[in-house]
Amino acid sequence: MKENWPGACGLILEEPLIFEKGAKGRIGYSLPRLDVDEADPGKIWPSKLIRKDWQGFPEMSEVEVVRHFTHLAQWNYGVDSGFYPLGSCTMKYNPKVNEDLARLPGFSGLHPYQPEEIAQGALRLMYDLQNFLCRISGMDQVTLQPSAGAQGELTGMLMVRAYLNAHGNPRKKVLVPDTAHGTNPASSSLCGYQVIQVKSNERGILSPQAIEEKMDEDVAALMITNPNTLGLFEEHICQIAEIVHQKGGQIYCDGANLNALMGLSRVGDMGVDVLHFNLHKTFSTPHGGGGPGAGPVGVKDHLVRYLPVPMITKDQERFRFDYDRPQSIGKVRSFYGNFGILIRAYAYILSMGPAGLKRASLVALLNANYLRGKLKDFYFLPYDFPCMHECVFSDRLQSQYGVTALDIAKRLMDYGFHPPTIYFPLVVHGALMIEPTESEAKETLDQFIAAMVQIAKEAQTDPGLLKNAPHKTKVSRLDEVLANRKPKLRWKP
Repeated sequence: MKENWPGACGLILEEPLIFEKGAKGRIGYSLPRLDVDEADPGKIWPSKLIRKDWQGFPEMSEVEVVRHFTHLAQWNYGVDSGFYPLGSCTMKYNPKVNEDLARLPGFSGLHPYQPEEIAQGALRLMYDLQNFLCRISGMDQVTLQPSAGAQGELTGMLMVRAYLNAHGNPRKKVLVPDTAHGTNPASSSLCGYQVIQVKSNERGILSPQAIEEKMDEDVAALMITNPNTLGLFEEHICQIAEIVHQKGGQIYCDGANLNALMGLSRVGDMGVDVLHFNLHKTFSTPHGGGGPGAGPVGVKDHLVRYLPVPMITKDQERFRFDYDRPQSIGKVRSFYGNFGILIRAYAYILSMGPAGLKRASLVALLNANYLRGKLKDFYFLPYDFPCMHECVFSDRLQSQYGVTALDIAKRLMDYGFHPPTIYFPLVVHGALMIEPTESEAKETLDQFIAAMVQIAKEAQTDPGLLKNAPHKTKVSRLDEVLANRKPKLRWKP
């Protein structure tokens, strides 16, 4: 293997469990002598809550504790460590200035029950963020309350149900394309709807004819993801929206892939009635374990009255929470969403500006199509059309040598790259879903491409090498099925 791959060499330190370290009597802190009488724990807490002894707990010095957790941290991989090409997840770099601003004492120390009169700065930030998202998306009003994209979906579909119920037409079904995000069917089912799948056509997008065949007076909404999970733009969306609206249905758009559209086109101009935003995907806030997330929802005017309470409004120069909304679906989250995440998204939008957001979308599209063009001679491309922010290959060419998408993903680790999303979307057998985002430089993409090409060649010449990969990671290939069926969740001394 070449010596200049990101994972070709390095010092990997072993680290035992913390319970296996230390020695009896060792202490990791130094405190001054007590200047008050020592309290009797039995007079403070019920005796049943007081431990009789500390047996089994690790006893370590400060340096041992620091080194233990530092070593564990060095095993982690994230967007600050390297390229993170998970398709459909948009694992982009999180600017550190956003983190600094979210930690300002006036924000980080703000109590959620602080009176409106002395929280005007925070209320203004959220009010402005609502308006920013409206301008970017073309929607008429936005709630910032939902905590994640999936909760945003549920919130949106609850509003659709409330709207139809108010008009005496509750309906029973929701249309969900086979290229939609996996949470869409779950959100529809939680709202009491029957999910009807709609197949995409030979180009990987929805055809108006397919919608027309399924659409009737019992369909409450079409939940569409645009761009879809194949990374393709739904080019018939305006015509499809017209078909749905003619039968009295609503258009829900999953905005998880808005990072391909911001500054270029507005979802609200495509006939969409409800849209959720993933701030942790499009607007650079921490993702996954670095969360929590945020899933604001935008609606058109006819759905505004059903938005969750409270809404943030402005009376002259004063910002306030508005609870006087009798047709609201109610609260969907305690307090008002994940405020620290909202600050980060607000800072990102302000620092980028309209031109910067547009450029981010353009570079995301450019990077994805660069990868698509460079790799399509080595990996099968089931839908060979210009893509948006991500591209989807399959393992069809490698499967003739007994090599699967999982083997390719595992082998990438030896080259120092986090694997892309595999086996999703389900419409592509053996899918390899790659999203480079706008954060990555051409040199990084070229290095990733070279590794993928090398792996494609290894699949032909030495498939066994891939079947047993990874070889250079902390642990070799795990039995993931067994780990799922019989997880070990508790340490036993």
